[in-house]
Amino acid sequence: MPVVVLSGLRQTGKSTLLQREKPIAAARSYRTLDDFAVLAAARTNPESLLEDTVTLDEVQRCPELLLAIKRSVDERRLPGRFVLSGSANLALLSHVSESLAGRAAYFTLHPMTRREVSGKTGKAPFLIDFMRDQTVPSETAKPVRTQEVLTGGLPPACLGPADAVREWFRGYVQTYVERDVRQLSQITDLVAFRVLAQLAALRTGQVLVISSLARDAKLSAATAGRYLDLLEASFLARRIPPFLKNRSSRLVKSPKLFITDSGLAAYLAGVDNLEPGQDDLMRGALLETYVAQNLAGLLEAHLPEAQLGYWNEQGRHEVDFVIESGRNVFAIEVKAATRWSESDLSGLRAFVERTPACKAAVLAYNGREAVHLGGKLFAVPLGHLLA
Repeated sequence: MPVVVLSGLRQTGKSTLLQREKPIAAARSYRTLDDFAVLAAARTNPESLLEDTVTLDEVQRCPELLLAIKRSVDERRLPGRFVLSGSANLALLSHVSESLAGRAAYFTLHPMTRREVSGKTGKAPFLIDFMRDQTVPSETAKPVRTQEVLTGGLPPACLGPADAVREWFRGYVQTYVERDVRQLSQITDLVAFRVLAQLAALRTGQVLVISSLARDAKLSAATAGRYLDLLEASFLARRIPPFLKNRSSRLVKSPKLFITDSGLAAYLAGVDNLEPGQDDLMRGALLETYVAQNLAGLLEAHLPEAQLGYWNEQGRHEVDFVIESGRNVFAIEVKAATRWSESDLSGLRAFVERTPACKAAVLAYNGREAVHLGGKLFAVPLGHLLA
């Protein structure tokens, strides 16, 4: 493709990657629309920025630049000619997706995964190997600590001082989130938007019911839906679709809502302690959010064609995550506890029974030992699943 689009939540490291990764940076000029002079040029004379090979950062600040890129690509169509980056999901912005239709390949830079934070990326992820041969490791795993969930995967938070995390998120929300949202859409009531974002964080990991969210935020369903679209377009939230390809007739068909980063979700929800007994409801939801961001990052990097969803048989059974890769399906149920019981497997058993394409069903718990439970059922520590 002549255009490569790299998007992602602000502060995930997109600009650093584009400026320092040698294969990208060595042979390309770099311009960012955060520079007012470059932004002015993009608005008044966009053709002046369109060299043969150029990286343009924060392009969501000047949507009209995309029309100039479209014309330039149509005149001179070379692979990888333009690399575009931004903290808005350009694929979700209709005027952008229409301009770049058939001309762009899209990639997302997710928050850092657990293996990236720990610097253990020298071998293939356990998940990718497990999806291939369903082999469990014999060594013990290192459980996920509550502090890992509370800091999330944004580099300044997860790599910085632990005692400065909440202060960093406070500045992050004020400096970046509100600015980016204002650039994407004319929001007259920023306070109402903040309230909805906080309520969305309190619902992270839950099936989305917009009418309920709108009622609690004291907004119309249409306004709440528009604000959710903005959260998703700015990568602050994501909606995971339901898995509907099995024999059940009572499936929930609404998406599941996740804040993109567990640290950001914890900050917005006002949670600063996840020790057992402190906030058990949010403890499970935020751990699931942490697993979701790790799975999304792993699949984007190593299995980009895979689809991430969830499964819920109304009033009966549910499975937190379902991964579709080609014709194969894998189910994952997340448990915050260090031990598991037979009752924790009920949703996975139901899913396996109703889904012939399911290759493996995994109970991901926060213990140390991986066990094959017979048939397609496995108990795998989160420490292995995210390694």
